[in-house]
Amino acid sequence: MRRLRRLAHLVLFCPFSKGLQGRLPGLRVKYVFLVWLGIFAGSWLAYVHYSSYAELCRGHICQVVICDQYRKGIISGSICQDLCHLHQVEWRTCLSSVPGQQVYSGLWQGKEVTIKCGIEESLDLKAGADAAPRRELVLFDKPTRGTSIKEFQEMTLSFLKANLGDLPSLPTLAGQVLLMADFNKDHRVSLAEAKSVWALLQRNEFLLLLSLQEKEHASRLLGYCGDLYLTEGVPHSSWPGAVLPPLLRPLLPPALHGALQQWLGPAWPWRAKIAIGLLEFVEELFHGAYGTFYMCETTLANVGYTAKYDFRMADLQQVAPEAAVRRFLRGRHCEHSSDCTYGRDCRAPCDTLLRQCKGDLVQPNLAKVCELLQDYLLPGAPAGLRAALGKQLRTCTTLSGLASQVEAHHSLVLSHLKTLLWKEISNTKYT
Repeated sequence: MRRLRRLAHLVLFCPFSKGLQGRLPGLRVKYVFLVWLGIFAGSWLAYVHYSSYAELCRGHICQVVICDQYRKGIISGSICQDLCHLHQVEWRTCLSSVPGQQVYSGLWQGKEVTIKCGIEESLDLKAGADAAPRRELVLFDKPTRGTSIKEFQEMTLSFLKANLGDLPSLPTLAGQVLLMADFNKDHRVSLAEAKSVWALLQRNEFLLLLSLQEKEHASRLLGYCGDLYLTEGVPHSSWPGAVLPPLLRPLLPPALHGALQQWLGPAWPWRAKIAIGLLEFVEELFHGAYGTFYMCETTLANVGYTAKYDFRMADLQQVAPEAAVRRFLRGRHCEHSSDCTYGRDCRAPCDTLLRQCKGDLVQPNLAKVCELLQDYLLPGAPAGLRAALGKQLRTCTTLSGLASQVEAHHSLVLSHLKTLLWKEISNTKYT
């Protein structure tokens, strides 16, 4: 009986065992291939990430070059000693979006700061010892030895007029540049100090920081060395994609932006407070002491805020003086209005008869900001406010035409929007 049972067991299970054994080599090959594919894909992603990081994040080169110029006596500045000798400027996270503008979060004197440094495109990881001399020739070439203080002041004033327009307030700003150059307060400006401030003025964001230094919605300048400078700590970003690694941000579908804003962004009343700050910033840019400025990349990525939810402009690189925009458009050949675009969205109409760009922009700052606020404020807005807020924002987005024609309407619409938002959050913990 036992033999019969054993025989039956062999008859029933041996064919299955042979089939399984026959399939095992195929399964093993498939698993080995999948493992190899996973390792290859992971290695490729790591390589791409490293290559992108190495290309974008070259703060170490920036520091080496700046400190080399400082030790040679070519440049100077209020933080050079801390940066190059005492090593009290701590570089932390790389935030650069383009190789030519190095941006890092950092720590200095116990405060969180943002470190910014321009680096020439010609400087790469292979530049080696040749990098510093080339940078000196390209960037720190003015003023030359023998230039008097009066000549340097005239030089500075001419530069400011060319970039900000011929304004009566510019001599005061030129005087502030000289005071900044004399960082050690010895009542004289050395050649190294003058070269450093002149190099800083060539950086668009620094020029904007200087022009908006008395405004509360621009980051405060803390110190500089050559054309490297420190501002207040990095503001929090209102863009939902900021939580993702840089490589994954372009893959984020626009449809998910609103959902991420709801899940990861501040509560609606805090968003309302940030929006009020953004509207106040638009007011500051319109006919300020040093002229009018245009926001030429109006995205949530540039809408930052502090720990107390006060608005801070995250990136002034995309804010341009009116004089610079008009100079770009003047006499520019065009076939379509897209040929008359400064930055990302400062667009002027094209005169199809003359084939030249006109001088006035299609959309003022406020209209572009209101388009942004439709996606930022309407989702999650209180039910009793949503209809009125939506109407005000739609009215705001229709602002267009010559700046002189919309100025009164511009101020009225902006005032109504701020009042509407303040009424909703006033006398609450959110103010």
